[in-house]
Order: sequence, then C-alpha cells, then structure tokens
Amino acid sequence: MARNIGSRYTAHQILGRGSAGTVWLGEGPEGPVAIKLLREDLASDQELVGRFVQERTALLGLDHPRVVGVRDLVVDGNDLALVMELVRGTDLRTRLDRERRLAPEAAVAIIADVADGLAAAHAAGVVHRDVKPENILLDMEGPLGPGGAHPALLTDFGVAKLIDTPRRTKATRIIGTPDYLAPEIVEGLPPRAAVDIYALATVLYELLAGFTPFGGGHPGAVLRRHVTESVVPLPGIPEELWQLLLQCLAKAPASRLRASELAARLRELLPTLAGIPPLEVDEPETEPTEQQPEAPGSPAPEEPRRRGAVPLVPGAAPDGNRDTHTSMRVPAPDELAGGARGTARAPRTPGQRRPGSARNKAGAVRKRRITLGAAAVLLVAAVGVGGWLATSEGGEETPGNPVRTTSP
Repeated sequence: MARNIGSRYTAHQILGRGSAGTVWLGEGPEGPVAIKLLREDLASDQELVGRFVQERTALLGLDHPRVVGVRDLVVDGNDLALVMELVRGTDLRTRLDRERRLAPEAAVAIIADVADGLAAAHAAGVVHRDVKPENILLDMEGPLGPGGAHPALLTDFGVAKLIDTPRRTKATRIIGTPDYLAPEIVEGLPPRAAVDIYALATVLYELLAGFTPFGGGHPGAVLRRHVTESVVPLPGIPEELWQLLLQCLAKAPASRLRASELAARLRELLPTLAGIPPLEVDEPETEPTEQQPEAPGSPAPEEPRRRGAVPLVPGAAPDGNRDTHTSMRVPAPDELAGGARGTARAPRTPGQRRPGSARNKAGAVRKRRITLGAAAVLLVAAVGVGGWLATSEGGEETPGNPVRTTSP
C-alpha cells in the first residue's frame, strides 16, 4: 500500500526492515528512490529530530561513486526519513549468506571500493560508525570488477550518530554492532575515523573466512574479545594480505591505515590474488558463555546461536538482514580483564579438531563422569546396596545447559 512521505515522495513497496527502521522503494520528483523511514519512537524524540536536522548538510554533502547518496531528509509529523539513491542490487550480507565466503580477489575488490567511500567521508569529517555487510550494497547493474565483483557502495551514513543522542545513550553505553566494534569504542573512547577501518577489516576477514574474528556467543563476550584476544591467521591466506589485515585490526587506533591508504594497498594486491579459490576454513564452534550444572527436570541444552544472529534490540528477534545496530553497556575494566579463549575460536582447516574446543571439552567431561559413575557402582555393590539402583538414573551425559542470550 502506497503512503506519502512528506509532500514530495511516495513509498510504494517495502524493500527491507532493520532495527532502526524500514527501507521502502519510493518515487520522487526525479524518479525512483530508496526511502529509509526511521522507527516511530525515534521520530517522536525531539532531541533526535533536532540532531537529524543539524546533520542535514553533512549527509547531503557526501557525493562519491562508492557512497549511496542521501538526496533529502524528511521531517513530517511522525515521519523521519532519509531519501537515498536507489541501488539496483543486493547487500553484501545476502551474498555472504548465499556463498559463505568469497575468493580473495573478489573480497579485496569489494573492500577496496568501500575504503574509497570511507576515504571521501573521512575527508569530509564524517565517521560512519556502523560498517558491516548489511550496510554495503552491490550494484548489480554496474560493470564487473576483479574476481567478478560487482561495484560496492556504502550506505546508512549518519544513522549511528543520529541514534546516539545524549538523552538516549549515556557515556557508559555503546552504539554499534558488536562483531564490528573497535576496541577503543568498547573501552568507552569517542569514535574516530579509525573505528571504520577496524570494522572494514573485520568485514574483509569475514568475507575470506565466513565468520568474524571475535563474534559468536553473548554480546558481552564479543566485546571483551575485541579488547583481549589476538586475531588468529586464516589457513592459506596470502602473507601480504594477512599482514595488511592484521595492521588494520590492530588494537591501537594509530597503528591502523587510513582509508585512502587501505584502498591503495588493496588494489596493489589484486593482481597477486587472481585465480586463488576461496579459503578452506572451518567455522569455529561457538562456546556457551557459561555452564550450569544439570538438575533433574532441567530443559535440554540450547543450540549455540550462530554469529551475528543475536537479537540485541530489546524485544526484537533477528530480522532478515541481521541488522543488530543498538546500544550496549560498556564493560567494566575487571570484565575486560577476564581473560580470553583464543584456542576455542581459532580457525582451522577442515577436519582438524581444535584443542579446547567445546566438542572436545564435552567429550572429556563425559569420560570423567562415566569413570566416576563406574567407580561409584563398584563401591555400592561392595557394600551390598543394589548396584542396579546406581545406574538406573544415569542415562547419557550431556554438557551443562548454556545460559540464554538475552537483550540488554
């Protein structure tokens, strides 16, 4: 059903939904457009509306081939909308979900395009703050690049900053998507251009591996890993590409490349990556955040949640494009110093079991319990107390029930 957005635009069809709002296919004076209509609770926040208007000049001024341009901002009653260029294609998350991982040449070509867009934004003083596959669009009508990659454009500039108003979030809150948050944001420092480089390098790692370097499990655990864990090399990744990736995932912001430098370095590597197939890497198992002792009548263990599918918006479930942009509490220093589980998350070649993995731990626990149970049976039999009673309630042992992930 069509609806009017302001006096100049008509929204005809929903293209997608996210935690910040709904994207519509619309029509304006100059032809088809994409209209991002923000949630009603955001539109009713007068402080946010004021910031929305203040950001108008900066958002409208971003004009670059690798950035989805914002043509207009609409404030009309309960409607708060960004009118954007319409890109005929799909988002990078959709392609990643379909193919799991990309060949290095295609992955690098896509990230180089996005780095070009970030370079233009950073030169204009704009930090994106929410770089992730959902916010990277692939233009299916554009010319194919290296590795058969479609041109990539970065979208949703300004949304994180608009939502991050002083009244909605305090200094102890984090705005962003946990898998892609730079360590300095987790530690409560203000976001600078380097946070976008870290997030973009995380996306490149995900395109190559099929998973993010620190994602999985409870959001609080993800945040801690960004600060405490080191990135584990991917089997088969070309050394020059790995060193570049490692530099952009550095914990210290000053150690990372600038966006223009990253784009140039990636394009220098492209000829050396031609013909290399996607890396053969098994996804690490996601461990539960905590183990609880079993009790009679306790529910069956819940399957570990897949990376990026944790619902972070209060009362919401993961939507189609896994848009988890929201606010979270900044972990306290003692929480960040709680230690890392690097071996439990290390990528490995197919068929190789990882020491300390959840599967191996479960097997060790099962063996110990079986041994103790057998000893107990022998002891009871020795004192004549019906050994069969000791085994009638045993059943098959399973690891403790993991704690459910809940919204903050």
